[in-house]
Amino acid sequence: MSLQQKIDRITDILRRDDGISGAMHYTEQTSWILFLKFLDDYEAEKADEAILSGRDYSPVLDEQHRWSRWACPKTTDGKLDIQKSRTGDDLRDYVNDELFPYLKSFRTRTQADPNSFSYKIGAIFEYLDNKIASGHTLREVLDIIDGLNFQSEQELFELSEVYEGLLQNMGDAGGYAGEFYTPRPLIRAIVKVIDPQPGETVYDAAAGSCGFLIEAFERLKRKRKTLTTKEWDHIQQQTLFGYEKTSLAYVMGMMNMILHGIESPNLYRRNTLTQNIRDIQEGDRYDIILANPPFGGKEKPQIQQNFPIQSNATELLFLQHFMKSLKSGGKAAIVVPEGVLFQSNSAFTQVKQELLEHFNLHTILSLPAGVFLPYSGVKTNVLFFERSGGTTETWFYECEPQQKLTKNKPLADAHLAEFVELYGKRTTTDHSWSVPVEKLKQDYDLSAKNPAKQNDVEHLPPRKILELIQEQEAAVTNLLGEIDELLAER
Repeated sequence: MSLQQKIDRITDILRRDDGISGAMHYTEQTSWILFLKFLDDYEAEKADEAILSGRDYSPVLDEQHRWSRWACPKTTDGKLDIQKSRTGDDLRDYVNDELFPYLKSFRTRTQADPNSFSYKIGAIFEYLDNKIASGHTLREVLDIIDGLNFQSEQELFELSEVYEGLLQNMGDAGGYAGEFYTPRPLIRAIVKVIDPQPGETVYDAAAGSCGFLIEAFERLKRKRKTLTTKEWDHIQQQTLFGYEKTSLAYVMGMMNMILHGIESPNLYRRNTLTQNIRDIQEGDRYDIILANPPFGGKEKPQIQQNFPIQSNATELLFLQHFMKSLKSGGKAAIVVPEGVLFQSNSAFTQVKQELLEHFNLHTILSLPAGVFLPYSGVKTNVLFFERSGGTTETWFYECEPQQKLTKNKPLADAHLAEFVELYGKRTTTDHSWSVPVEKLKQDYDLSAKNPAKQNDVEHLPPRKILELIQEQEAAVTNLLGEIDELLAER
C-alpha cells in the first residue's frame, strides 16, 4: 500500500466516526497522530546520533507518553503487543484524559524556551483536542500510521507532499479553511523570482499553512551542500518567521513546516494587525516578505488606530504592516485583491502614494479570476516592491490562461512560466508592458491596462458626430415606414 493509499484509507476510516464531520476534522485529527509518530521517529534518530557522537540526549517526551509505549507497543520480535496495546474506551480515555493534558502542559511550563522544540509541541496541542469518538476507530488509524517511517528521507518527503494534498482538500471543501491555502504554483513562481539567499530573513504575517515559508526553505535547502553547519543551523532556527491568527491554521502551518524538515518553526499565533506599526524599528524588520493576507474583511476602529492611514479594509492595513516591516534594501511580494489597485478613496490613494514615493514598486503580476477558487473568485494581483528609494517605472505582466480557471482546472506552473522567465528582463510583449510612475500618479489607478488590447479610437469633430446621428435616424425612419406599408397591405 502506497503512502497516499494509506492516508486515503485513514480518511475513509475517520469518515465513519461519529466525532468527525468533513475534511477539516479528518485533516486535523490525522495531523496530530502523524505528528506524534514523527516525533517518536525524530527522537529515536536524535538518540542514535547522540550515541554515535558520544553525547547524552534527553528525550522531549517522558517514557510513559511516547508512541512506542501508548500507541503501538511491540513484542521482542517487533510485532504489535496485543496484551499491552490499548483499544476501545481505554484508548480513547487515555488520549483524552492523560495524553492531551500532558502535551498541552509543555507550553505553560515556566522553564520552557519559546524557541525550543518542547515549547512548539505545547503550542500545537494547546489548540487541539481529540475528536475521534470511537477508540476502535483510533486503534485502526494508529496501526496504519505506525507503519510509516519518518527516519526515511524519501518517505518524509512523500508525506510532506501528501500532507499538502490534505490541506488543499480542506480549501476545496470551502468555508474559511480555504483562506489559508495559497495555490502552490503561485507560491513557487513568487519564491523563484524573489530568490531568498542564506543569511536573509523571510517573513509572512498571515502565514496560513506556511506555503511561502516552506517554499523559501526548500529553495534554501538546495544550497545545503555549500553551507557550513553554522549557516544551516541559522536557516533552520533564525531565517523563517510567521504569524497566524486562527488556531486551526496555526496548527496546520506548524505541522506542515515540521513535516518539511523545519525542526523548530518560528511561527506564532497572533493577530498581526493588533501591533501598532509606529513601534516597528529597523531591528524588527525583515529582508524578504512573502504573503497572501486575508482580504474582504472589515476591521474595528481599535485595530485601525494601529495604522497611520486608517481604513476598515483588512488588505490595506496588512499592506501598511508589510511596508513598515521591510528592511532597507529588502524585497516583498504581496498578493492583493484587484480593488486595492483601482479604488480611489482617500485611504487607498494615500497608501498607494506612499508605496510609489518611498518604495520601488517595480513589478505587478496581474492574475486571472479564479486563482483562489473555490474559496474566492475575486481577481487578484501580486505587488513586487523593494525598500530602495521611490518608483520610477512599473513593469506589468498579465497572466492569461487559454482556458478559464475552475476548481477542476486550477492555476498551473505552466501558466506562470513566461512571467518567471521575463521577470528579470522586464521585456515588452503582448502580455507585458512598462508604465512610468508619472502616469501612475495621475490617478493612482494601478490596475493592469494592457496597451496591446487597447484599440485606437478616432475622435471625430462634433459636427461630424451630429451628421452621423442624423443619418442613422433617417435610416431608422425609412425602415419604420417600410414596415408600416407591409402591415397596411395585410
